[in-house]
Amino acid sequence: MAHRSSPEDRAFCAQFESGEFPPAELDHRAHLRLSYVYLIEHDTETAYQLMREALLAFLEHNGVDPSKYHDTMTRAWILAVRHFMEATSSQDSAESFIEQNPEMLDSKIMMTHYSADVLVSDEARAQFVDPDLDPIPQHAG
Repeated sequence: MAHRSSPEDRAFCAQFESGEFPPAELDHRAHLRLSYVYLIEHDTETAYQLMREALLAFLEHNGVDPSKYHDTMTRAWILAVRHFMEATSSQDSAESFIEQNPEMLDSKIMMTHYSADVLVSDEARAQFVDPDLDPIPQHAG
C-alpha cells in the first residue's frame, strides 16, 4: 500500500495514545484519522486491536464509562477505511486521504450496512457483529 502518514498524523496518534488529546475534539474525523494511521503500518486485524486498545484507554484516562465503547462500529470503520484506502490512489497524509474520500465523513454511512436494531444492541456494542443489510468490503491488507 502506497499510503503514508505525515509527521502531524504521527504526532496526533502519539497525543491520542498518551491521553493528551482533548476529549471534546474526538469526533468522527479524528476516528477516521486514527484508523488511517494504524492502517498505514499494520494489517487490518492489528489496526483494529490497536484502535480498540487506544479507545478504551482514552475512555479510562478521561473517566468515561467504558460502556461508551462500541466494538462493532470500531471494527466496521477500520474495515471501511481499509476499503477506501484500497480504492484510493496514494496519499501522503490522513488529511489528504479524507479530503479525497469525503463520503467517509458521513458517520451514518454504516446505516447502509446495519439496521438500527443491530447497531443499538448490547451484542454489537460488546463484540463485532456482521452487517445485516450489506457486507462491508474486506481486503487482505
